[in-house]
Amino acid sequence: MDATRFDQIDIMGIIPQRPPFVMIDRLLRFSECDTVTLFVVRPDNMMVDNGRLNACALAENIAQTCAARLGYYNKYVLKRAVVLGFIGAIRNMQVRREPCVGETLITAIHVKEDVMGLTLVDAEVTSGQDVIATAEMKIALSDIEMQEEK
Repeated sequence: MDATRFDQIDIMGIIPQRPPFVMIDRLLRFSECDTVTLFVVRPDNMMVDNGRLNACALAENIAQTCAARLGYYNKYVLKRAVVLGFIGAIRNMQVRREPCVGETLITAIHVKEDVMGLTLVDAEVTSGQDVIATAEMKIALSDIEMQEEK
């Protein structure tokens, strides 16, 4: 498999979350500083209320985009096991609106700092031309390896 062909990467191989708690569908872009994912809001999503994805799900979508960055970096760049990360802090989160079922979300993170196992990112979630959420998130790395499914 060509690791630069993001459409060929199984998202489940680079993030620790499992259904029904998966809030990203695909990795669209990766670099050391910028990562972008795609997520389609489905009616059966456990965080959909009255046809809208709730704000907590948007925070989790950002966190999983961070996880995809870390997972891709470990698996395809460093060629080692994917390690787990945990949300250390969420600051300045602004949700302009909750997206509706059927919307496609594009989530972009930009690494501001990456020091001693802590990564600070700026995040933006968009749907079409609309920015629907922004936040600053701190992710703490662990030394726990993700368990691969058999």
